[in-house]
Amino acid sequence: MTQRNSTGRMDTGRMGAGRPDDLITLRDLLVPEAIFPRSRWQGRKQVLAEMSEAMAVALGLDPRTVHEAVLERERLGATGVGEGVAIPHARVEGLVRPAGGFARLVDPADFDAIDERRCDLVFMLLAPAEAGADHLRALARVSRNFRQHAVREALRKAQTVEAVLAILAPHEASDAA
Repeated sequence: MTQRNSTGRMDTGRMGAGRPDDLITLRDLLVPEAIFPRSRWQGRKQVLAEMSEAMAVALGLDPRTVHEAVLERERLGATGVGEGVAIPHARVEGLVRPAGGFARLVDPADFDAIDERRCDLVFMLLAPAEAGADHLRALARVSRNFRQHAVREALRKAQTVEAVLAILAPHEASDAA
C-alpha cells in the first residue's frame, strides 16, 4: 500500500518489511508508475530525462533535482553493464528508501557499455543521499537479476507493466492474483 510519509513523499512501506535489509528484492525497489515496457525514447539523454521525471513524480521529488543527480553520476562513469543492460543510479536528497524504475527501449541507446553493445534494458536506481550499504545492496540485487539471460530475454518480450512486474517481482505479481 502506498502512503505519504511524514515529509509528504510517497513511501510504499515495503523496504525491510519483516526482513533483514540485506534481502532487498526488486519488489521492494520497483515503482510501478516508472515502468515502461515499450519506450520509444531516443538516446541516453532522453532516457535519463524521462525516467528521472517519472520516478521523481511518483516519489514526490523534484524532477530537476533527480535528473541532475543522475547526470552527475553518469559523468563519473558509464552505467552500461553489458548484454544490453544499463543501470543508471544516483543518490538523491529527500528520498526515504531505494527505489527503481525500468524501461525497455524499442531503439537501444548508447550507455558506453563495456561490451560496446547498445542498451535496450534500463533499470534506474535511486537511493537516499545518506544511504551507504543500502544503496550498494540494492545495486547488487539489480545487477544479479539482470545478469540472468532468461530474465533479460523475458523482459525483451514483455509488452505490459504487469508482465514486467511478473518477471522482475514474481512474488508481488502472484500475491496480487
